[in-house]
Amino acid sequence: MAKYRLVLLRHGEGAWNKENRFCSWVDQKLSSDGMKEAQNCGKHLKALGFEFDLVFTSVLSRSIQTAWLILQEMGQEWVPIQSSWRLNERHYGALIGLNRAEMALNHGEEQVKIWRRSYDVTPPPITESHPYYEEIYNDRRYKCSDVSQDDLPKAESLKDVLDRLLPYWNEKIVPELKSGKMILISAHGNSSRALLKHVEGISDEDIINVTLPTGVPILLELDENLHPLGPHQFLGDQEAIQAAIKKVEDQGKVKSTEK
Repeated sequence: MAKYRLVLLRHGEGAWNKENRFCSWVDQKLSSDGMKEAQNCGKHLKALGFEFDLVFTSVLSRSIQTAWLILQEMGQEWVPIQSSWRLNERHYGALIGLNRAEMALNHGEEQVKIWRRSYDVTPPPITESHPYYEEIYNDRRYKCSDVSQDDLPKAESLKDVLDRLLPYWNEKIVPELKSGKMILISAHGNSSRALLKHVEGISDEDIINVTLPTGVPILLELDENLHPLGPHQFLGDQEAIQAAIKKVEDQGKVKSTEK
């Protein structure tokens, strides 16, 4: 019997997910398909009887918008939401805005997989000449974060994501879990992977093979020490989920017409 239960998910499809671009810290709304994913997620969680007491999101719109749509579908719009940059997507540095398939064509699929999925490889940092530098670092949401703007990352490995996420997990989320609250975390592909790595003790080598599709809720059942009672569970049609995972994995491959 689980002492604590937690639902975690990667936000619904964003506009740049659809275009197969590294979105990272560029603020994008959900695509029309992403909105449907979030709504379907909410319907499924409602059908399963979930009742949330608190929701955590990043400060990026696609994460917050997903949470809103889920709560709306569940009739739980009143549930409080707390947002932090520490749940943001991984900062992809100089890769932000680039097309993954084109990168695979130019740099090889294996290099793109390492950039996207490895634990401790950091992409080249973003510089002030980058077309999205000003948009990110002049954004008002980071003027009220818990670190100075000078200390915000310019590029991150998954290890860096876990390092900046863990204080928030330990100081904000864990106490709420232990108080008995049912929590939803609407985050991103890499912040969710980092959290799964920590909670489930996934090795540095194995985390490269963990892929999360958009808009699919993940159930974690934990004991009194917050150790998992089993592997995380994707909630929903398992065949459709596996197809969605393959779609995400294929984003980093050369298109067949380009091979």
